[in-house]
Amino acid sequence: MEWNKSELAPDDVKSLTEKYGCDPLTASILLRRGINTGEEICYFLEDDLRHLRNPFGLPGMEDAVERILAAKEEGEKVMVFGDRDVDGITGTVLLTDFLRRSGFDVIWWNFPDKDEPYGLSIKAIETFAANYGTLIITVDCGISNRDEIARAAELGVGVVVTDHHNLPEHLPDADALVNPKLPGRYSFQQLSGCAVAYKLISALRFAMKSEVYGEPICLINVRPSNDAMIIEIAKIKNLCLVDTLVESIVPDMVNIHSTRLPEFLAGQQILCWDLPVQQKLLTQAFGTGVEIQMLDIAEEIGKAIPQTAGKSLLRLKEMSKIGKYSGKSTGELDVLINLFISFIQKKENIHDEENEADLQLAALGTIADIMPLRDENRLIVRKGIEAMQKKPRPGISELLFKLDLTGRPISSEDISWTLNPAINASGRMGEADKAISLLLGETVQEREALASNVIALNDKRKALVEEVYRKAEPEAYKSLSVYSGNMAVYSGENILPGLMGLIANRLSDRFKTPSLAASLNGDRIKGSLRSARDYDLSFMLEQCADLFLRYGGHDFAAGFDMEQSNWDTFLKRLITIAANMEFKAPVEEALKIDAEIPLAYLSKEEDDPKVRGKKDLYLLQLADRFEPYGEKNRPLLFLSRSLKINDIMLMGKEGLKHVKLTLDTGKFKWPAIYWNAAERVKVDFDKGDTVDIVYTVNRNWFNGTVTPQIMVKDLKRHL
Repeated sequence: MEWNKSELAPDDVKSLTEKYGCDPLTASILLRRGINTGEEICYFLEDDLRHLRNPFGLPGMEDAVERILAAKEEGEKVMVFGDRDVDGITGTVLLTDFLRRSGFDVIWWNFPDKDEPYGLSIKAIETFAANYGTLIITVDCGISNRDEIARAAELGVGVVVTDHHNLPEHLPDADALVNPKLPGRYSFQQLSGCAVAYKLISALRFAMKSEVYGEPICLINVRPSNDAMIIEIAKIKNLCLVDTLVESIVPDMVNIHSTRLPEFLAGQQILCWDLPVQQKLLTQAFGTGVEIQMLDIAEEIGKAIPQTAGKSLLRLKEMSKIGKYSGKSTGELDVLINLFISFIQKKENIHDEENEADLQLAALGTIADIMPLRDENRLIVRKGIEAMQKKPRPGISELLFKLDLTGRPISSEDISWTLNPAINASGRMGEADKAISLLLGETVQEREALASNVIALNDKRKALVEEVYRKAEPEAYKSLSVYSGNMAVYSGENILPGLMGLIANRLSDRFKTPSLAASLNGDRIKGSLRSARDYDLSFMLEQCADLFLRYGGHDFAAGFDMEQSNWDTFLKRLITIAANMEFKAPVEEALKIDAEIPLAYLSKEEDDPKVRGKKDLYLLQLADRFEPYGEKNRPLLFLSRSLKINDIMLMGKEGLKHVKLTLDTGKFKWPAIYWNAAERVKVDFDKGDTVDIVYTVNRNWFNGTVTPQIMVKDLKRHL
């Protein structure tokens, strides 16, 4: 296997280190991963929830909030309708729980029919309308349900869509559409469905408790510049920057009414920093006859944020943490904007205990839907996991205990491989209501019983997937020759539709090609697609859109429903599509090394930031800093040379396939695991050899004891 460590210019490493205050090794890793802008770096170095993007920046958010608040005021009956995977389940729970606690008359849809199609259904709408319901809020679905939403309108039922899937050609005519992929000023599109629901709740909570909700506010700053006065104004609404105005005024040369200021400031509450200074500068600009009614916020902010008290904006600019990541020159007005937003967030206690509980579910949904762990997704997952460890919310707590995940730190890998599959199984097995009821359960006894039920469903799901996959793998292998080696296809009769995505995913991992798994049920076919090698599935789906009853999803994971009469036509079209597929990524990429670690650093200890007076291995702390790991943020991959193999032991539950090593670094002996490498022992390496290794590091927890551990990806005898 090829080892690839890209070279870096020392000046680039030094520049990043000095600008962002990180150590050279961290800077090198960031640069090798192509993380080189302030906005990207921020989410790797900072943990403060102030860096989450404003929910009101999402397209359609204000319309959604107003419609939902109107429903509360009128006492309307509301239904939350979510998809049946982890993302939809967690989002449904999140929104239902919040609305209940906020006094809404709310229910959630209970998927009584295992074969009910994904997405908002006519059956759910008509049932809800018959029970005098008037508002549906979708979670993780709805953006493609144009006909269904039209039917809701016919029945007098409003619909607020919150979704994150790719946009169809024709959008539904809903009361509000909230989706990060819609055109607008929200610059991060890769939120999960549950994270979009979390954003909606954040906006609703702000609207319900903040005195500045909906209020037009102008922040003004006047500063001298050579022979002129620079007047800068930012228009703020719901803590979002709406507009800015900059006027350069030469004193005694222009009347204020000849400027854009009166029109821009009309009807706004005007706030400034250090009123006496601002009034003096305005007088110099326009003379004594001009007075702008302003409120000074410096003293109030100084009380809430003591480090700002008595300081000028110019001085605070030098201290600004947010400003250094902006990617542009930070001015005094930028500082004032950031101060005002931070002040309101602190005053309103936006990031309270309820918010921490909400983040736990948003973290699960983000990981489950394989969202890229970049940008604000890193904060959502990192802080959600922290909250889960500190005080797991009801339902999650019972699951963690039964899955033996209590009493130790939880990683994104634990969630991906243990917690999320248990929740996901209920939806996969056609019983999504079990997981929702667990996470909304009011008593410990109820939740414990449901947690056992959900885990039992997961065990059953595992067995069924293995049974189906044993049939699917050889059939899919045969299909490769039909589809130019570029696609694997399997179809079977009367398979639970919820299992198809898992089968497609395993096939794509096995054959390194886009894969399709389909269930033939009567006159309907349900298919799931999973991509490989960065192939965009939306291109394939669009070429077959005329054959589907419905389709949608993401670029790399999608699904469809079709009538069986179209199946043969679809397969024939797929042959042509597959023959012309072009892949962005090779079948097997080289090992991309993030940093070469000298032996001394393998033994280096530093103070543990979590436990006072305790030391921790530096390399483990470095790995912690880049958590959470997952999509678009693989675990750090290190290279070290000249490690001696002190001991070798073969291991494995079903045959001795794996290798356990003890690696000597001098001061410290690292235990190491090398999966599926037994056949290489005494061939490529042996006890007593000195080797170079490519590896990741983690902590192994066993019987309450934690041990640092190396996970070997490849090794070679040292030359």
